[in-house]
Amino acid sequence: MTDLTYEQPLNEKIRSYLRLEYLSEQLTQNLTHDYQHQCFYPLFSLCELNERCDYRSDVIKDIDKQLHLLSAWRSSPQANAQQIDELIASMMGMRESLQTPGRLGSELKQDRFLQALRQRFNMPGACCNFDLPQLHFWLGQPFEQRCHDYEQWIASFKPLLHTVSQLLKLTRDTAEFSSVTANAGFYQGVSDVPLSLIRVKVDTAQGCYPTISGHRNRYAIHFVDFETQKHTDKSIDFQLSACR
Repeated sequence: MTDLTYEQPLNEKIRSYLRLEYLSEQLTQNLTHDYQHQCFYPLFSLCELNERCDYRSDVIKDIDKQLHLLSAWRSSPQANAQQIDELIASMMGMRESLQTPGRLGSELKQDRFLQALRQRFNMPGACCNFDLPQLHFWLGQPFEQRCHDYEQWIASFKPLLHTVSQLLKLTRDTAEFSSVTANAGFYQGVSDVPLSLIRVKVDTAQGCYPTISGHRNRYAIHFVDFETQKHTDKSIDFQLSACR
């Protein structure tokens, strides 16, 4: 039995955070596995996303919101004051790390090697050694040296990526998984409070996957049979978490 977890953001902010988290996981894997030239795809994707939008302002607003909630919770007699204080200190440190001048990753635009690669990476089959001899040379360096270069390239993004990861953890922790059934492959839910993320955990043995849609207070889950790629009529047991 293998459970897979699917997530659906219900607002644009969480959608962006999930994209950043996904790229962060790929960047981390590239520091432990030698994926050759493929390591540049998440790096360039991160650069492009960050050029479209400076996420720091939204992230700092979220940190301030969490700090306000934590301060309120600390006054509760049931609260673990020490744990809350540690979390507050951590959030304050993350907030400070984000308050740097200039746009994140702006120094990479001055790197002639990276810019030469980035201009060609969107072209099909453009990573041949006759197209990019400088890439061929770099890939010929020891993996340890390439990891050192890679660490330097992603260093300025780390405060943002780490903070986004922690904010998503707090979001996921707002709700636990509960067992529910989708009759005839369909489930619909409503909430009295605005939701930001729907999480579905389903056993692959059931041979289907969920497609999730919704917004704030209402969401719907349709299960699709993988073999036929059509909506299933079977009753599907799964785990559901509706996060605030």
